[in-house]
Amino acid sequence: MVGLSQPPALEHCSLIKTCKPTCVFTGIPVIDLRDPEAKTLIVKACEEYGFFKLINHGVPMEFMTRLEAEALSFFNLPQSDKDKATPFGYGSNKIGPNGDVGWIEHLLVNTNPQHTSLKTLSENFCSYAVNDYILAVKRLAFEVVETMADGLEIEPRNVLSRLLRDEKSDSCFRLNHYPPCPQLRALSGRNLIGFGEHTDPQIISILRSNNTSGLQICLRDRTWVSVPPDQTSFFISVGDALQVMSNGRLRSVRHRVLTDSMKSRVSMIYFGGPPMSEKIVALPCLMAKGEESLYKEFTWWEYKTCAYNSRLGADRLGLFEKTANASL
Repeated sequence: MVGLSQPPALEHCSLIKTCKPTCVFTGIPVIDLRDPEAKTLIVKACEEYGFFKLINHGVPMEFMTRLEAEALSFFNLPQSDKDKATPFGYGSNKIGPNGDVGWIEHLLVNTNPQHTSLKTLSENFCSYAVNDYILAVKRLAFEVVETMADGLEIEPRNVLSRLLRDEKSDSCFRLNHYPPCPQLRALSGRNLIGFGEHTDPQIISILRSNNTSGLQICLRDRTWVSVPPDQTSFFISVGDALQVMSNGRLRSVRHRVLTDSMKSRVSMIYFGGPPMSEKIVALPCLMAKGEESLYKEFTWWEYKTCAYNSRLGADRLGLFEKTANASL
């Protein structure tokens, strides 16, 4: 059985009690990227949920399954072998430096082709499995945000994609592995947190997972709902930076992952971020005449630093709201 060789004790992990099973949500927007109405549907989904499922995306299934197999081979290695990759992005149990933990192990690398962590990942995995997948998902990210820009009637349409295409783009790629936790069967009515609730700080996130459930999103009424897995599709999330750039029109989605008692979950996420020096501010073309920005201006470096120094579930954007600053 694939799993953590040295899993954290359950008492050190977060457990949540559910009075009733979390419902499987069937209302998640499903958008065909080749649909002529995709630009309108993407904007609507991002306004209502900050999240949607993307089909007919053009990324070969072979790229997904090949990298998933490579990931599982790595995560199934003895812990001592995996720990050798710690300087290049491997971690287990801890999520960030501020005390957050989860039933998880991961690999996190910068997607810049010249970055040491990506080169090392390519050396330890089949190089074309890593490079083919990341290149394909990057291209998909560019297409998604350009289609979104069309729906928002932004000109030029590369206002968002240029930030991801920039050679200094602070984009990253993460492989998450949530081992099964058989002990959960004895914890009736409780669920083990694999990755605690949070929003993604970047512009956009593109996730693909195997067919194991666990991902949940929080709706506007604060109800948590389960996202049905689909290994053939991608799930797109609005990030905090995009919420600011759209002046709150598009909302970053709060989400989390719960652990399965019997099956491992593998997810692969591309986080599209801007260059460190980029100023994150509401785009004038998305603001009505006389409308004021909801957020003060900041650089991506400033916001990323804030996120890094915060607990996972913190309301990081709240610190940058003009109303919050006015009351201080």
